[in-house]
Amino acid sequence: MGRTETKISELAQQAAGGLGYTVESVELLGSGPKLLLRISIDKEGGVTIGDCALMSREISALLDVEDLIPSRYTLEISSPGLDRPLKNPADFRKQTGKLIRVSTRTPFDGQTFLVGRLKEAGDNLFLIVVGEKEIEVPYSAVAKARLEIEI
Repeated sequence: MGRTETKISELAQQAAGGLGYTVESVELLGSGPKLLLRISIDKEGGVTIGDCALMSREISALLDVEDLIPSRYTLEISSPGLDRPLKNPADFRKQTGKLIRVSTRTPFDGQTFLVGRLKEAGDNLFLIVVGEKEIEVPYSAVAKARLEIEI
């Protein structure tokens, strides 16, 4: 994350904290007139369109005062979604008991793609139940992980 993104992230955390949200991610994408600032927020019970609009107003005011982005940009506020990514041990712990999809860098039980129920999440690894098997996966082996949508 560059200096500008870091400062924007700090402002987003400040705005979100005052509104009862957490910031899941901050991305500054593109360049020139096609610059996009994407901020993903979350809260207990999920995020509504009204939450996104409120956060948009709050962060816009802070960004206008700080003038961190010298050119025009598009601001996008969203939730992480039902199939949200799992990026760190805290994300995994919050989703214990849920169905997850994991791609790994090395095979586990002969597979690099696992879909199963997240049973436990520790500091260094998590336990996923795939079929009848429990598989321990260190976070360092994870290429990508996200919640699986259950219908």
